[in-house]
Amino acid sequence: MGNSALLVEDDVRIREALTLGLIDEDIRVVPAVSGEEALALVEKSDVQVVLLDLMLPGIDGLAVCEQLRAKGDLPIIIITARSGTADVIKGLEAGADDYVTKPLVASELAARIRALLRRSAPRGPSTETELVSGDVEMLPERGVVRKDGTEVHLTRTEFRLLHEILGANGRVVTREELLQRVWGYDYFGDTRLLDVHIRRLRRKVESHPDAPSVVLTVRGVGYKASP
Repeated sequence: MGNSALLVEDDVRIREALTLGLIDEDIRVVPAVSGEEALALVEKSDVQVVLLDLMLPGIDGLAVCEQLRAKGDLPIIIITARSGTADVIKGLEAGADDYVTKPLVASELAARIRALLRRSAPRGPSTETELVSGDVEMLPERGVVRKDGTEVHLTRTEFRLLHEILGANGRVVTREELLQRVWGYDYFGDTRLLDVHIRRLRRKVESHPDAPSVVLTVRGVGYKASP
């Protein structure tokens, strides 16, 4: 079987239906019914992505997401019954890479999983190419980003996002281009994913995130790197 996912969902009907659907999509599923169980399973399993319901008994999904992100860059897709802006943004700010809303369709969720895992390694030339903007340097082939000579840890999604912007060599990269290239999925105009990840990225690579000098906004169009 191909990819593997930890499915954290306390509703037995949803959990079983998604498990069967994802297996049909060639995705191995490790089920968990609570946040506590999920955190324990991550330590001893080889899952490639976490599918995390936000509404869980005990430790809620946001806390689980924060703990998983603090431990590493394992890809996380949050599952929520609430599509409101506040709930989605809280999940993304907690460290999730993507989100889906209930009711779920296994084939669509599988497509999200594959798109997320395809960007586990950055696209780039076969030889090392250094990308520089201000005091930030990026070595795509090594997966390294430094600010003022100090290495900065980025999630896979943040790394890919920065790579697309710096790799454009000063050209404006539109919001639509970033959504397609980084997430590989048509989000039908929902740009909350991009907005939150740009904020998270700037907190790590900018000296003053509210007055960015590396990842610049081109209002109404997209983003570009400073010279």
